[in-house]
Amino acid sequence: MATRIRLARRGRKRNPIYDVVIADTKSPRDGRFIEKLGIFNPNIETGQISINEESAFNWIMKGAQPTDTARKVLSQRGVMFRKHLQVGVLKGAVKQEDADAKYKAWMEAKDGVAANEIAAIAKAAEAEAKKSADERVQIKNDAEAAVKKAAEEAVKAAAEAEAAAKAEEAAAEEPAAEATEEAPAAEEAPAAEEKTEE
Repeated sequence: MATRIRLARRGRKRNPIYDVVIADTKSPRDGRFIEKLGIFNPNIETGQISINEESAFNWIMKGAQPTDTARKVLSQRGVMFRKHLQVGVLKGAVKQEDADAKYKAWMEAKDGVAANEIAAIAKAAEAEAKKSADERVQIKNDAEAAVKKAAEEAVKAAAEAEAAAKAEEAAAEEPAAEATEEAPAAEEAPAAEEKTEE
């Protein structure tokens, strides 16, 4: 029976999660499988890969052929590199201890790079959150300043309107006072004329 390592799709619409499985070449994509090796979730920024590496290595060494995508997933977890080293050991090109040391060093370097990537993503997300918080604070401060300025302008406008109203009242009272002062003078003038005629 020819076996393949492939991805079986599951998850919601437009949000897939894939199971990495060993299946017969004749079985459908989401059909019957022999063994589930792990999970691949491409929806996460770093791409979550959780695989039983020992079982995957055993199946690869038995002759299971991975699909192109499954090969990339297995390469990221070091299974294909381990197979490469083991083939060298079987041919006698490399000793088992040297192959194990190379594989261990490669995995440590790979995990260090992955940790740095995750730290960089977390730092970028934290910086973005801080920037967003600062923007919200700035918007709030601008709104408060605008409300305060509008209130000051309203108070100033009210004071100006009150001053204008007082000025109008004062202006209206002055002509009335002048008119009352001029009216008696006009009455006194005819009386003076009457006295001169006698």
